Amino acid sequence: MGLGGCIILIAVGAILTFATDWEAQGINLDLVGLILMAVGIIGVATFTSIARRRRAVVPPVAPTVVDPADDRRY
Repeated sequence: MGLGGCIILIAVGAILTFATDWEAQGINLDLVGLILMAVGIIGVATFTSIARRRRAVVPPVAPTVVDPADDRRY
């Protein structure tokens, strides 16, 4: 699940929790919305931590220059 899926989970959870007044027998839609928002937030945190590790900048290594005039063989 990518970043977009996590944001959609957060949005759907917020809509279920704050913007609806539906009543379903045996299902607490407010709790379902909170669970969806929590899963979305955990997904965003996981995705960003993984993406940060992938984008770690490694400084380039300077090339080793060998002077051919200083090629002494012992």
